[in-house]
Amino acid sequence: MKLRNIFENNQKWVEEKLSIDADYFKNLSKGQSPEILYIGCSDSRVTAEELMGVNPGDAFVHRNIANMVPNTDLSAMSVIDYAVTHLKVKHIVVCGHYFCGGVKAAMQSQDLGILNPWLRNIRDVYRLHKEELNAIENEEERYNRLVELNVQEQCVNVIKTSQYQKAFAEREVIVHGWVFDIHSGKLIDLKIDFENILKNIQEIYKIC
Repeated sequence: MKLRNIFENNQKWVEEKLSIDADYFKNLSKGQSPEILYIGCSDSRVTAEELMGVNPGDAFVHRNIANMVPNTDLSAMSVIDYAVTHLKVKHIVVCGHYFCGGVKAAMQSQDLGILNPWLRNIRDVYRLHKEELNAIENEEERYNRLVELNVQEQCVNVIKTSQYQKAFAEREVIVHGWVFDIHSGKLIDLKIDFENILKNIQEIYKIC
């Protein structure tokens, strides 16, 4: 795609929206009140709003390499704070995708320069689930299972935050772990059993 096509496409999009609703952009400019915080991967094949079928204003979106939620990342922590504390979202989704380049890179024994500290977070996920992962003989299956386990651990990282815990004490805020299957285009709910996962670590990370 040539860069000039983007502006042509934008004009067509504007005209299409206005043909349906003359006040579309006027209403859009009034503010946002999304119910969903979506934390996904920066992969160009995985577009948040499109794969969920939602409109502008429906989801507050944060994307980075391999949909990570490390507590040392001020960007991710700021997004969670704003979405939970100020926008008061009702759902927090961490969505990974099969055949994720970031997860694949973390499985390799090689020096990737500036990516090393970021990918180490995924390697830590592998360490936590080493027994299960090493028992999977098929490399592709092991790779995609790590994608799922990474989503699980990033969901747990969301739950560990003070912003989430404070909000949860006051209202219902639900964390979801999803995976996007690029081969089929389908979203998969991993149906993570957070109660069972958290029961042995809750006393350590409980803030309020």
